[in-house]
Parts: sequence; structure tokens; C-alpha cells
Amino acid sequence: MEFFAYALAILIGVSLGLIGSGGSILTIPILVYFLGIDPLTATAYSLFIVGASALVGGLRKAFEGMVDYKTVVYFGIPSIFMVLATRTFIMPSIPDVLFANTLCALPKETFVMVLFSLVMLLASFSMIRNRPQEDFVQHQQFNYVTVFFKGIVLGLVTGMVGAGGGFLIIPTLVVSARMEMKRAIGTSLFIVAFNSLIGFLGYWEIDDHPINWPLLLLFSFLSILGIFIGARIAKEIDGQKLKVGFGWFVLCMGIYIFVREMVL
Repeated sequence: MEFFAYALAILIGVSLGLIGSGGSILTIPILVYFLGIDPLTATAYSLFIVGASALVGGLRKAFEGMVDYKTVVYFGIPSIFMVLATRTFIMPSIPDVLFANTLCALPKETFVMVLFSLVMLLASFSMIRNRPQEDFVQHQQFNYVTVFFKGIVLGLVTGMVGAGGGFLIIPTLVVSARMEMKRAIGTSLFIVAFNSLIGFLGYWEIDDHPINWPLLLLFSFLSILGIFIGARIAKEIDGQKLKVGFGWFVLCMGIYIFVREMVL
């Protein structure tokens, strides 16, 4: 199982390199179901793996001039503060068992995975919808207020379930910041990187569990390798069509995780 997990780690980077999102959507199920890591630790590990991979991808896009730094700041500041608040105050305050009676119980780990599956479903709808960028640019005005408040939502999502949130960032940048898709992907990678790495630092500060650095570094290395593979593939195929296909895959995975955690 470990071999398959490390092979799939490359796909995390490929997803980020191709469409600028989907990294954590793959990372957390791999860590939980292939490597047997508990969901709470997996969300923290996901923040490091996706953050490191997105940072490399973001730097690559920066060299190509495909990063809007003003938007990184305006979107990133509220989301970073929300990530820190969520990891420092909200997550530790959630009880180990949210609900229990003689018939069933809802542990914190199950709650996190169910919440993550719902985030996956939301992400899949965003990808499958595939609305043409021209519709966004022609009919929407630049809206910093929307960007700011969606940054707060992003921070909450990242802090709660370890998702970088590229699926939320890219549509927001295209719709509210009137940004072309290639620049939105590059900008998204930077925002995902900062949010995720700062969220991981928050976990490191408040959690006393030992961190498996060999696993994290190897997983991150393979994911970073996937970033370059994905960027190369992106030059040869239609990224929008691939995004729709990946969206259907994410939809199936989200349904599977929800059913597995709630029924099986």
C-alpha cells in the first residue's frame, strides 16, 4: 500500500501543475486510507505537502509573470488570519466525541472526514460546471470586498479540513478579480502555499504528536516532481477539459468517503 501511496503522491503535484487545485483532495484520502494516518494528523500533513508543492509551483509561475501579488496580499491576509484562528482555537475546542448515544457516536475524526467529503463535493461542482472565462470577465466587475470575505471562508476551510482551497480561489479570482485563467492559477498557487504552510506551523505549535518528517519530505518531493510533470502536460492538452474530468473523479471520491465514514 505504501508503494501506491507514494506513486499517487506524484498525482498531487500533477493536479496542482495542471489546474492549480486538487492537491489536498488527493492528499488526505491517500494519507488516511493508504497509509493509515488518523484524519486529524492527515489534515496537518496535507497542509505541509500541498503547501510545499504549491510554493514551488507558484515560484515557477512567478518567473513566468503569472502571479498577481496585489491579489495574493488582499486574498491572503484574511485567509491566513482565519487559518491561524481555526487551527489554534476552533479545532482544539471541538470535543473528541461530538455526539454519542446507545446506537451510534460521532468522533471528531469522523466529523473531519465527513466535512472533508462535503468540501470535495463542493469542489467537484465547481470543476464540473466549467463556466467559460469570457462570461466571467464580460459580466463581472472587480470586487475586492468579495475577494476579502471569500479569503475568510478559504481560511476556515483550510484550517478545518486541511484543504488548500484552490477550487475556491480560482473561480473567485476569475469572477471577482477579473483575472485570466493562467494568471489565476499562478496566483492561486501562492495563496494556497502561504495558507497551507502557516496552517501547518499552527499545528506544529499546539500539537504534541511527533511529526513523521521522512514521510512528509518524501511525499512532498514526489508531489513537487508532479508539479513539473503537470506543467509539461498542460502545454499539450486542454486544461479545461481535464478539469471537468477531474471534477467527476472528485465527485465520486467525495461520495465514497461520505458513505464510508457515515455508513460502513
